[in-house]
Amino acid sequence: MKKGLVLKITGGNYTIKDLDTNEVIMAKASGKLRYVRVASDKIITVSPKAGDIVNYENNYIESVNERKNSLRRPDCANIDQVVLIFSCKEPDFSFNLLDNFILHVEKENIDIKIVITKIDLLNDDELNDLKKKLSYYESIGYELYYTSSKINNGIDTLKPLFENKISVLSGQTGAGKSSLLNAIDPNFKQNTNEISKALGRGKHTTRTTELLEYDNGYIADTPGFSSLDFFGFEIDDLKKCFKDFYKLSNECRYSDCNHINEPDCNVKNNLDKILKSRYENYLKFYEEIKKNKKY
Repeated sequence: MKKGLVLKITGGNYTIKDLDTNEVIMAKASGKLRYVRVASDKIITVSPKAGDIVNYENNYIESVNERKNSLRRPDCANIDQVVLIFSCKEPDFSFNLLDNFILHVEKENIDIKIVITKIDLLNDDELNDLKKKLSYYESIGYELYYTSSKINNGIDTLKPLFENKISVLSGQTGAGKSSLLNAIDPNFKQNTNEISKALGRGKHTTRTTELLEYDNGYIADTPGFSSLDFFGFEIDDLKKCFKDFYKLSNECRYSDCNHINEPDCNVKNNLDKILKSRYENYLKFYEEIKKNKKY
């Protein structure tokens, strides 16, 4: 049985790179991999994803090797880092969507980088105000980068991030992921569209996840999202994935403190040190998860 890396999925066709010969071939999934099993309230998929190491024979994928991690949105596996792409304007920056993406990636314990694009669309005061607010994320351990593909600002600083890694570019619809890829390496030649002014959001220029070779690694361009659901999330996931809150929770009176109305909650006692929108988003996500689980 041969081993290959899944580079791209289009319909029922899989683009695979053979790990021994580096030959790129097209394959299909065998019958046993063409379905989704449901257990309890969780979907357990056995279908290959981009980033999977698979065993194949005669252009048919027979099995998927064990994954070190897996994301549902975007749908990919075995990732070293997720680079979250958010625009500061057109569409407007959203702290709610940023915290939502961070939550989903933290759940899989994957390293996160945050890239803010289109900084050329803000004046100095606007950009400094945004940087001041986002400095909170740097203080809790996330690396931030500010870029403009249009004026080639900050692109060279990003390039070393991708060396020898499988990286996923993900984030806000219309934030310019494909434009950023083109700026990093023009050979990618990704299709780009302008923002729809009427809708205030981007058109879906990327419809599939594809691994693109770059600097002894791979960069995955993925579809953008304007929202993410909380399928499969528990309240405990939320508390652990807000890592700044989780660190403070060691000194809460109750070990199962939800940081809502409990007395002597160390998170609430430190709200003056927490970005206001961060706690507001935590409360919103808490209510969404609670509603979905019907607690």
